[in-house]
Amino acid sequence: MKNPLKYVRKNLLALAPYSTARDEFKGGDISVWLDANESPYDNGLNRYPDPHQHQLKHHIAELKGVRPEQIFIGGAGSDEAIDLVYRVFCRPGEDNVVAIAPSYGVYSVAAAINDVEFREVQLRSDFSLPVNRLLKAADSRTKVIWICSPNNPTANAFPRADIARIAEAFEGIVVVDEAYIDFSDRGSMLDVIDNYPNVIVLQTFSKAWGLASLRLGMAFACEEIAQIFAKVKYPYNVNGPTQKAIIDHIINSDISENVSEIKKQRELLANSLNELPIVKKVFPSDANFLLVKFDSPDSIYDYLVENGVIVRNRSKLISCEGCLRITIGIPEENARVITLLKEYTNKE
Repeated sequence: MKNPLKYVRKNLLALAPYSTARDEFKGGDISVWLDANESPYDNGLNRYPDPHQHQLKHHIAELKGVRPEQIFIGGAGSDEAIDLVYRVFCRPGEDNVVAIAPSYGVYSVAAAINDVEFREVQLRSDFSLPVNRLLKAADSRTKVIWICSPNNPTANAFPRADIARIAEAFEGIVVVDEAYIDFSDRGSMLDVIDNYPNVIVLQTFSKAWGLASLRLGMAFACEEIAQIFAKVKYPYNVNGPTQKAIIDHIINSDISENVSEIKKQRELLANSLNELPIVKKVFPSDANFLLVKFDSPDSIYDYLVENGVIVRNRSKLISCEGCLRITIGIPEENARVITLLKEYTNKE
């Protein structure tokens, strides 16, 4: 069994985290709060939130089938956890990371911010995972391998066995970003974190849960890594209203119907797109979007924008030449896209 703490920057192992006033509070029937220099005038927002999100972690643990001690909660979606991975494991100017390409752009931006070399390994032509090339790209200073699954923008999820093989062979941290996992039938890697302590799984409430505006993401890891993340993060990184709103949604919302509808609409939209002569290929999707290859992507993108529809132009990315990324909307929105593309076809 790998020791995850050996991958942590040495100066952080002895770090004494900032201690909030509430960290020193051990319980009791308190009715007068004079410990944190807050305003005494109750407006519903005058008190600091729980810096450790105990209640929220309890509900997430039940939802995800993990222990609260294995959870880190980030207040900027998954991006806070992505940045923490660099700050916890990578020495600026010395270490490097390996990532698949094309993939989520924040990995490379965060690497640049933290002065960490970013090594990209292109997916195979069918967007499958090049396990051997990823491992060969790593050296003694490679601290992290990034795998987005289902991947953005290619939309495909990778076999769990391939990811497990990388985790077994790599002497470092493997981060599996599962922002779109609710739309996939491949299955999450959450159930392996007890067996692979060098695996960190990222998830979010922004996609299937429909709470993108709240900006709350999660990292699931062995307890030792989760504790390090808790030490390094800033004290009140998730505000009180967000914590409450997420708890309310976990208790009162069932996302299964919306997820099923999006998957149904994904298939219908893909079928409709495949019937259009301007479409060269619709790639298989495990996410809530489709990657679609067109003959004239820039012209089509402009036509959609002119008619009030915005999609994502990915045609400049290596391996995504000619491609637009189309998020699955409600039926009326998807129908609008097809109508406009038919109009564009008739114009040609």
